[in-house]
Amino acid sequence: MKNFYSLVIVFFIVLNIQAQAIYKTIDSERLGEKRELKIQLPRNYDPDEKRSYPLIIVLDGDYLFEPVAGNIDYQSYWEDIPDCIVVGVNQADTRSNDLFYDTESYFPKDSGAQFYEFISAELLPYIEKNYKASNFRIIFGHDLSANFINYFLFKDNPLFRAYVAFSPELAPEMGTRLQQRLSEMTQEVFYYMATSDADIKTLRASTLETNALISTIENDKLLYKFDDFEDANHYALVGRGIPKALNEIFGLFKPINAKEYKEKLLPYEGLSFDYLIKKYEDIEHFYGFEKKLIENDIRAIAAASNKKEDLESLEKLAKLVKKEFPDSMLGAYYLGMYYEKEGNYKKALLQYKGGLLLQPSQSVDKEVMLEKMYDAEEALNN
Repeated sequence: MKNFYSLVIVFFIVLNIQAQAIYKTIDSERLGEKRELKIQLPRNYDPDEKRSYPLIIVLDGDYLFEPVAGNIDYQSYWEDIPDCIVVGVNQADTRSNDLFYDTESYFPKDSGAQFYEFISAELLPYIEKNYKASNFRIIFGHDLSANFINYFLFKDNPLFRAYVAFSPELAPEMGTRLQQRLSEMTQEVFYYMATSDADIKTLRASTLETNALISTIENDKLLYKFDDFEDANHYALVGRGIPKALNEIFGLFKPINAKEYKEKLLPYEGLSFDYLIKKYEDIEHFYGFEKKLIENDIRAIAAASNKKEDLESLEKLAKLVKKEFPDSMLGAYYLGMYYEKEGNYKKALLQYKGGLLLQPSQSVDKEVMLEKMYDAEEALNN
């Protein structure tokens, strides 16, 4: 089993090579030294584009960056999560100093306080100045660094919206402090924590105890997820936790799946098209960036419109698709479908014929368009 998880991590490392990996060294006044960074940009990153991307900061970047960045690259390729900017902070030679906290207050002190200031006052501004990072920020940590990420929660305006803590080596009182702080959050915050049956015993015990405390919180602004993995040690649990954490954090962003289609889209009382618009508006409001219309969601809305005989939605969807994808067959395909449902086979046929000159999409190609064209011709002649 350990070999299996090693292979999974190697897979994501190899996959990550496909993305744009950048290695930077920045001078830090707070630390009084240079610090190495690993930066992964989205595959189609364009600095001149208007769009911005969620920012993911990975502490312990020496070993945690590659599996996180690989997962991001893989899931964003399939449009399950948005494209993200991933930044790993190397700490191999400075880890104990970076993560140092006071033995009385249990908050960062001396070198730990300097590292905290490096992240908040130097690293984040540096990334935002040089790359198209949005205000939706996520931070990852493992054991000692999983404890350190919590300190950013205690600012009046927390720097991060999502926190991922793998087998945290928590400072004394951190569990009760987390319970209190998370219970009083007034803005949505994601918190993910994980341990495993073969985790280090002391860390597993404190993590389970902290989970029990956080689980009592009644605050609809807190989106909390906890995992206790089987057959995974202190290191293997990370490989299993990364995709689970991302799945939770970007749950709202995900394409419309069979469950959402059946339980939310079909029973929706308004127009199916309105459901789509609201979903995308909610994503922009929640994450702070726009989601580009994707083909999976177009198909879902079209299917619901057909099932509910909602021609108005089908027409609005077709016009939106034509606007968003002017060079694609998609607009002609769905506008033709609308005219067919309306009974206007002549207009449907014109759309399908015109669509043959455009670019194919994931699900609509010349073969599909020809089939629709023949169906429309047959209906027109009968």
